[in-house]
Amino acid sequence: MRAKIILAASTGLENTEIASELGVTRETVGRWRDRFIEAGVEGITQDLPRGGRKPTARSKAEGQIIEATTQRKPLNATHWSTRSLAEELGVTQSMVHRVWRANGLKPHLVKTFKVSNDPHFEEKLRDIVGLYMNPPENALVLSADEKTSIQALDRTQPSLPLVKGRCGTMTHDYKRNGTTTLFAAMELVHGEVIATCMQRHRHQEWIKFLAMIDQQTPRELDLHVIVDNYATHKHAKVKLWLKQHPRFHIHFIPTSSSWLNIVEGFFRNLDANRLKRSAFRSVPQLIEAIMDYIESHNDNPRPIVWMKAADEILEKVGRARAKLDKAGTE
Repeated sequence: MRAKIILAASTGLENTEIASELGVTRETVGRWRDRFIEAGVEGITQDLPRGGRKPTARSKAEGQIIEATTQRKPLNATHWSTRSLAEELGVTQSMVHRVWRANGLKPHLVKTFKVSNDPHFEEKLRDIVGLYMNPPENALVLSADEKTSIQALDRTQPSLPLVKGRCGTMTHDYKRNGTTTLFAAMELVHGEVIATCMQRHRHQEWIKFLAMIDQQTPRELDLHVIVDNYATHKHAKVKLWLKQHPRFHIHFIPTSSSWLNIVEGFFRNLDANRLKRSAFRSVPQLIEAIMDYIESHNDNPRPIVWMKAADEILEKVGRARAKLDKAGTE
């Protein structure tokens, strides 16, 4: 709103006109115009200190609350709740909540992670990022993987639709109607996906998928295929097939680095947008839904743009390893 006020003022509109257009008071328009004149962009992006009595009780207890939240655990739980910490420190539950909110503390949440221990991490990282940011000429770069054991789940009772005043509903229990494995390769220049579903995910199926990529890409181009370290991708028969198809160049990501394989993001979107809240009575129905989603994606693909340089990633990984080493010695 503040930015809209300044932009409208730059066109020569009066305060009354701006207020009417944006649905605010004339005084509000005048205040933010004056702030902008006095302090520029900072004048409208940073709030001035508010008046009123300082929260003396909270300021005394804030340090204790932060220290207990970050350095200690309750005797009978893995993390504090506002109620348990309030009882421990002799403060109110609302005070704990306000301190947590002001300091971005969320003890009930935890993020999973793993730092790669691959001895060739830097070498592989630079190879993959180099393909993303500076792909070779006369070649296609593809990010490929399998999404295994996708279940055709049907709900035990009909789901209810979203209506005013009530969210959509679905039963917590389900019936399993079989599984399928999605093989997919995302071409980075245009963002199109080559994909198929198969019942199993052995080296035989992987070779069939490589042959499918071979058929659906221009013959005159080399193919740089980025994959993870799944044993199927390194099978002896796969290696023999690759020798017979020299335009294929396989690049393995470091271990425990699935975030580096771009097709994983496509799998995540497929799951969230099409599979997670659906019901499927059979595997063919599941496969049809998957392929319809991919066809719709390919109707309007977007190029993949990798933003992080290898040096930036290595610096971040280095900080993470240093913290892990420190935590391991404490």
